[in-house]
Amino acid sequence: MSATAAIATFIANTSTGDFPKDSDEKAKKAIADTFAAILAGASSEVAEPLLRYAAPSYERGTVPILGTGITAAPETAALVNGTFGHALDYDDVLSMMPAHPSTVILAAVLASLDGHRVSGRTLIEAYVLGVEVGGKIGLGMTTGHYHRGFHATGTLAVFSALAALVKLHQPDVATARQAFGIAASMASGLRCNFGTMTKPLHSGLAARNALAALRLATCGFTAAPDVLEAPAGFFSAYGVAESDVEVTVNGLGRPFIIVDPGLALKKFPCCYATHRPIDGLLALRARLGFNAAAVDRVICRMPPGGMQVLTYPRPKTGLEGKFSLPYSLAAGVLDGKCALSTFTDAAVRRKEIESLYERIDAADDSECRGDDPQFEQRSSGSRGFVEVEVRLRDGRSDRIRVDRAPGSPGRELSWDDLRAKFMDCVLQSRRIPENAANEAFEMIQRLEHIEDIGVMTDLLR
Repeated sequence: MSATAAIATFIANTSTGDFPKDSDEKAKKAIADTFAAILAGASSEVAEPLLRYAAPSYERGTVPILGTGITAAPETAALVNGTFGHALDYDDVLSMMPAHPSTVILAAVLASLDGHRVSGRTLIEAYVLGVEVGGKIGLGMTTGHYHRGFHATGTLAVFSALAALVKLHQPDVATARQAFGIAASMASGLRCNFGTMTKPLHSGLAARNALAALRLATCGFTAAPDVLEAPAGFFSAYGVAESDVEVTVNGLGRPFIIVDPGLALKKFPCCYATHRPIDGLLALRARLGFNAAAVDRVICRMPPGGMQVLTYPRPKTGLEGKFSLPYSLAAGVLDGKCALSTFTDAAVRRKEIESLYERIDAADDSECRGDDPQFEQRSSGSRGFVEVEVRLRDGRSDRIRVDRAPGSPGRELSWDDLRAKFMDCVLQSRRIPENAANEAFEMIQRLEHIEDIGVMTDLLR
């Protein structure tokens, strides 16, 4: 059986009963986290131009654009909700891809319903399979795909969303293979657009393209049925020498990604590569009790490759600040926190921040590689370890090693953590009543028992 056929067959033949026992809880947490990110993104700087672009389709559909009160045609809603979810870089991370799959999956799935009733149990099943298929394609591709310059949220998470849609709508295997063929020719996203509005657009495009691919295939549109493994196919064109589609096929469900290695949910609304440095800096600030005036030097030692995506040493905008390690550390020194308000244009341009840059040293250090045999397969935010040192003008100093970012597998966010993040994102959106948000959050906590997820999404419109 071809690899593409094997993946389509796996989706068709795998159901909730095949999942590990912790799947529901981990899926629900990721889904709650993703709704939060979408709601916050609805009031981000990408919202105004994106909604202006989408306006012609408002009267041609009933799919809600969350946090806005607007409805649109399905593919437009997928594009907008998907972009909102990644607009603030506050959505989850799957390091093996490495990408942000959940926003792409949920935006595509919600857009595909278009008024049809779907249970929470069905949503969880489709979501878990979406994470599994996209993540295992990423495993087979290896991180070499990302290092070539591709943003895997656009190029690989399109398959995450498509797998979820295939499970939800259950076309036959032949049609699913056609859909994979179509989606593969839509896969796109370049890392050079990090720090601009186009980075989150990759997420929206992937959601829209997954939905379009399935709809086209269902209508009889054709494509290569062996697109992943074919000569001049996806693995050949997008991969590297080490890419191996058989790794993808053989890894399906062995184990399921949702529990091993699991997703990382973000505590901070910025690039994942900055999370361990921020966590370490804030821990030292609490330990030493310093303010900005007391700091003589902050030294951050990163694992090799840890600085690769942090391309803005002196950011000028909030979006650039999300990809700046010096800014993230300076903001932590000055504010003692890292929140949504940290990454506004005004916050980045503060004079107090400028004065701190000369006291911050951040660079890769080979000693931070550690002894992880999977170092090369991990993303810049999870490989090796990070060490942060603070030296104060009164002569005191301290350092801390951070192996795992808060919210990563092994340091999971609690439901209380997620509720706080959810409500903070609702506050950012400024459009959802607090009582409605609380009701929606509680519904997600018992999602496997909800008969119609439309009731929940209506609360977040």
